[in-house]
Amino acid sequence: MNYFQSSSSMIIVALLTIGFSYVHSVSAEEVGERWGTEERERAYYPIVNIPLPKETVIEAGAFATLPDGRVAVGTRHGEIYIIDGIDDEKPNPRFHRFASGLDEIFGLSWKDQSLLVTQSCELTRVSDSDGDRIADRFETISDAWGYANYHEYAFGSKPDSAGNLFIALGLSESYHSYALNRGFIMKVAPDGATTAFASGLRSPGGIGHDEHGALFYIESQGPWNCSCSLKAVTKGSFHGHPASFPWYKTAPELGPVPVMPTSGTRVVTERQRVAQLAPYAVIFPYIRMGRSITAFTVNQTRGKFGPFENQLFLGDYTQSIVMRATTEQVKGVWQGACYPFREGLSTGILSVEFTPQGKLLTGGTNRGWPVRGIKPFALERIEWNGKMPFEIERVTIEPEGFKLTFTKPLSQEVGQLPESYKVFGFTHPYHAGYGGPEIEKHQPMMQSVEISPDGSSAKIKIDRLQPGFVYELDCSRLRSIDDESLLHHHAFYTVNEIPDKVGDVVNGK
Repeated sequence: MNYFQSSSSMIIVALLTIGFSYVHSVSAEEVGERWGTEERERAYYPIVNIPLPKETVIEAGAFATLPDGRVAVGTRHGEIYIIDGIDDEKPNPRFHRFASGLDEIFGLSWKDQSLLVTQSCELTRVSDSDGDRIADRFETISDAWGYANYHEYAFGSKPDSAGNLFIALGLSESYHSYALNRGFIMKVAPDGATTAFASGLRSPGGIGHDEHGALFYIESQGPWNCSCSLKAVTKGSFHGHPASFPWYKTAPELGPVPVMPTSGTRVVTERQRVAQLAPYAVIFPYIRMGRSITAFTVNQTRGKFGPFENQLFLGDYTQSIVMRATTEQVKGVWQGACYPFREGLSTGILSVEFTPQGKLLTGGTNRGWPVRGIKPFALERIEWNGKMPFEIERVTIEPEGFKLTFTKPLSQEVGQLPESYKVFGFTHPYHAGYGGPEIEKHQPMMQSVEISPDGSSAKIKIDRLQPGFVYELDCSRLRSIDDESLLHHHAFYTVNEIPDKVGDVVNGK
């Protein structure tokens, strides 16, 4: 995925996208439903524009919250602004340019009175040594990777509990690995020591930890990836694209080069051949759930953002939307579900971050790719107004189906009916082609429904539950005890492992 090609080539890029990617057909009913949903979303989660200084271009690529509550934003142009007043009820914040001269900032963290900045060429410590509020010290922490092409982006995590950062390196020109370690994830220790940590990346969009402290990165649709996905990263793991294999010779810490994957198979079967291959933790069905997913952040606002504590919130560039995801570990393997959340943002979203007051700050640009939002760049925040939406709060797996938890109690009359739930399964080919179709589609038969006594959850049992499949849950018939319909009717769960018993699952509950 190319976020930042010149605007004069946007039409060419769009045509190439149509030519090389599988386009999921979207019905008129789906389109109508989505636009109608945006109006309903506004009743619970309004979007507030953050005014920008006149003649200032802020194409936000990364955010960081400072200890005093101010927010730093790193931009595509390599500038860092410090923003004061981002959480004001009627925002009119003050912007101060702290640094410039950097390159495509896609990672930003505050540590020890400095900002740690992930830019395409290196991880840099940026600080103000003389106290004049302007950065004057730029120290290279790590540059243990190559950079020679405009598309060789680097995405940085926040520090983990031990102070390590993880850098996800996109391929050269999105397809090749011409420069050192491109397609790797690098681990940078607090002292700057850098080692290769994982391989097989194609075009990452963000990297970070979930509420459990597990490391994940976002992968874009493209070769060896039929849809965007959230992938769990462990030391030595391989994430599907073989272009980075030549750099194993410089990274003995990764171990042996993985077996070359076979194009045209399935990830679930290739896992038996390729020992290091990590399956997709959460697949985002193309177009229905994003088209070019970018950064993510964890909601740990202690209820300030509504009922979705400890869930991931993810931006999407092309569709100008924010989505949710939940993760759980089954038999030692990560998997989970994704859910619609908020449409109607003004530009392509590159970064999201919760503010000190629990509002979701979003930013980005429309440069280089057709996007739904109409503004060339914007800063906006999504905030919860205190009204409780009726939503699928979370989907978790059961030995023979799923458990759905809701934000409001179900109507027992409707909720106990098996026909109130529709389940559809599909998978993707694992191949070297760009994108790919949903295949082996089927509709499992509903066998039973069990509603909790308080109506807050429903366990559904189906006759066909298989590893390697995505299950779409359509709950459009459900009603709350107040006769409300769900704000969003669908969720999509990716199954890698099936528990034998409830104790096989570790999730956020």
